[in-house]
Amino acid sequence: MRLINRKPGPVLATFLALLPFALVLVAYVIASDIRLAANPADKLLPAPSTIFETAQRLFTEPDKRSGRILLWHDTAMSLQRLGLGVAIAATIGLGAGLLIGLFPHMRAGLAGFIAVVSMVPPLALLPILFIVFGLGELSKVVLIVIGITPFLIRDLSQRVIEIPREQIVKAETLGASSAVIALRVALPQVLPRLIQAVRLSLGPAWLFLIAAEAIASDLGLGYRIFLVRRYLAMDVILTYVIWITFLAFVIDWALRKLSVRLFPWMEEGL
Repeated sequence: MRLINRKPGPVLATFLALLPFALVLVAYVIASDIRLAANPADKLLPAPSTIFETAQRLFTEPDKRSGRILLWHDTAMSLQRLGLGVAIAATIGLGAGLLIGLFPHMRAGLAGFIAVVSMVPPLALLPILFIVFGLGELSKVVLIVIGITPFLIRDLSQRVIEIPREQIVKAETLGASSAVIALRVALPQVLPRLIQAVRLSLGPAWLFLIAAEAIASDLGLGYRIFLVRRYLAMDVILTYVIWITFLAFVIDWALRKLSVRLFPWMEEGL
């Protein structure tokens, strides 16, 4: 049997999934041991035990000045910004995707514009956003929206365009209006793709959030990472990076489960 046709069993699949993580951990432990053996005061690669102790302190001990556990407050603020930005982008992307995908005049007028806008590096617009919207919450949310909305529009509009023409013709034959076709024919088929597109855009959304928080914020996961970098507090930075990665994984997992639950016929394609 050719390798391309062989599938791993459950045990082997689990082993192969965990293997890269184990290799990275082993490589880090070896590198950390080498650096600490040469210089016990080295801060670049702290020992895993040090990272664990730091994480335990960050998750449980309140700040002496504010009395708050800063990591939880940073997490709440970052998730609030991320959730709001992604929700606005998804709403705009869904509406614009339906319009561009269904209506040729909208496609002729907006498709090229969206394609050009999607090429603009969102981080290059960050200074402009701070000037226009200030240094508060609005500019951070707007950066996320600007960063991922063009991708969502292009992805969803393409999905609408790929809807078989026969379905639209049948709906028209039954007397359906353009609005009914959009809501009853196109929308149900686009919603599963919307969740997938949001999952794909979460990585860039986190990037834009961390960048905005690092430059102008007094609370948030990105702000805390860039605050402690001047002290070379790698144990704190790595704890926050691992925590952000965990949050991103949980959000992605939750969206996947939501998609499977709402659209079970898409399960094999996820």
